[in-house]
Amino acid sequence: MPQHNWLIALKTSLPVLFGYLPLGASFGVLFSTQLDYAWWIAPLMGVIIYAGSGQLLAVTLLVTFTGLTQVFIAMLLLNARHVFYGLSLLEAFKGAGWRKPYLIFGLTDETYSLLTCRARSEDKKREQQIDFLITLFNQGYWIVGCGLGAWLGRALTFDATGIEFALVALFIVLCIEQYKALQSSFPIWLGFAAGLFSLLVFPESQQLLIAMLLICVVLFWQYPANKHRYKNRLARGPVDEQ
Repeated sequence: MPQHNWLIALKTSLPVLFGYLPLGASFGVLFSTQLDYAWWIAPLMGVIIYAGSGQLLAVTLLVTFTGLTQVFIAMLLLNARHVFYGLSLLEAFKGAGWRKPYLIFGLTDETYSLLTCRARSEDKKREQQIDFLITLFNQGYWIVGCGLGAWLGRALTFDATGIEFALVALFIVLCIEQYKALQSSFPIWLGFAAGLFSLLVFPESQQLLIAMLLICVVLFWQYPANKHRYKNRLARGPVDEQ
């Protein structure tokens, strides 16, 4: 008997649950301890913005009273990778109807990794429904984490040192899964080289922006030669053996 779509989506999204709850909580704690805003604004950001790295960066920028121009550039470069996410999922999202805008909005790094690595059947409509539920579950996990962390940050005093490592651990796992699906180590080595170059050459305040800019330039340059292989591979995902 085939499993219900929501059950498949729930099982698929469990790795993100265990990453998003502590990571969202770490953002909530940082938000409530660094900014003098009501705690419920943290989960509200998870609803409206829903960008983990973007939200963490926003807190840092708000604390340091960074200018709007710098905030715009930082956010643009930080999220420029989503251009490639969208290009590789054009076929998978085609004909998704009313679900498509939300699938685009909710396409985080972790959700992208799950959608492109999971096994798929030939029923495209059903697969889009599962994609929608996975995206919805993931955002729900993030919102709960943000709210819980923000509330605890105001209600309790505790040492949250090291909680931010949840992001590193989650990305290591997703990077491995993405390599298995894509069968190419080029993006991994590109990210490593760009990060190392920025670390050695540029001051700390510019390292993230420069690394992201270098990655975007190289990926845009090499995409035309590999777009068919990447697009077909990522849209298809692993073969469904059921």
